[in-house]
Amino acid sequence: MTQKSPQIKLFIEYCYIIIGSAFVGLAFNMFLLPAKLASGGVSGISTILYELYKFNPAYVQWAINIPLFILGIILLGKDFSLKTLVGTLFVPFIIWLTTDLPFKVDNPLLAAIYGGILLGVGLGTVYRGKGSTGGTAMIAQALKKYTGFSSGFSQLIVDGFVVITSAIVFNLELALFAMMSIYVTSKVIDFVQLQTSPSKLVLIISEKEELIQSIIKDEIDRGLTKIRTVGGHSNTEKTMILCVVEQEEAIYLKKALQEKEPTSFIVFLNASEILGRGFSLSKLYETGK
Repeated sequence: MTQKSPQIKLFIEYCYIIIGSAFVGLAFNMFLLPAKLASGGVSGISTILYELYKFNPAYVQWAINIPLFILGIILLGKDFSLKTLVGTLFVPFIIWLTTDLPFKVDNPLLAAIYGGILLGVGLGTVYRGKGSTGGTAMIAQALKKYTGFSSGFSQLIVDGFVVITSAIVFNLELALFAMMSIYVTSKVIDFVQLQTSPSKLVLIISEKEELIQSIIKDEIDRGLTKIRTVGGHSNTEKTMILCVVEQEEAIYLKKALQEKEPTSFIVFLNASEILGRGFSLSKLYETGK
């Protein structure tokens, strides 16, 4: 597996931003606007203004995002803001383009759930491209940068202020549905950014470390790390072997250990994302001379 060049990486990031922005625009027109859910951000503000004065949401979002874009240049840097410019222009463009889309859901509960999911997928995809859709999403990214909060939680804080306003303009029930949508969105954002995988982190404590090492290296072709440990009850020294395997490899490893070393203590944990040799990078093998 070859390393991607900086140009290819940048191209992929911009693809993430464009695709994610399209999802954000569709979520707004298909679910949030028809159900009158002001689920935070500039989109929520445009929903409120549309219901009050029938202002076109796409134009409202473009107008509000201009000063926020300038703020982004100051706080987040030129590269982030250039990517944000793509999202800032593309989301309202999709909203404008799909204004007469026939597929719309005005049920608040369905819109909160499915609109929240689609919006979260869109924003999470944009964030994976190291960009933003502008507006309060950019404020959320600034909050993440300077506080260390996750992207989802930062978005949750910022959007809460818009929801309070929607409770006054619409009613409390729609505001509660909007809060539900924001919660769903925040969880989906974090899920998309983590790139959850079926890989497993395996912790094995055993006195037969050579046998287990042989199973892992020779039978499933994975690397491992050995950590010296002391048993809390027996106070004897043992070895903890740590390795990461794919789902199918984990099933085989479990069966092999139960057959060949049933006294070992084994823990299988879900690994959300794995970076390194054998996963995000190709394996390296030593060649004998």
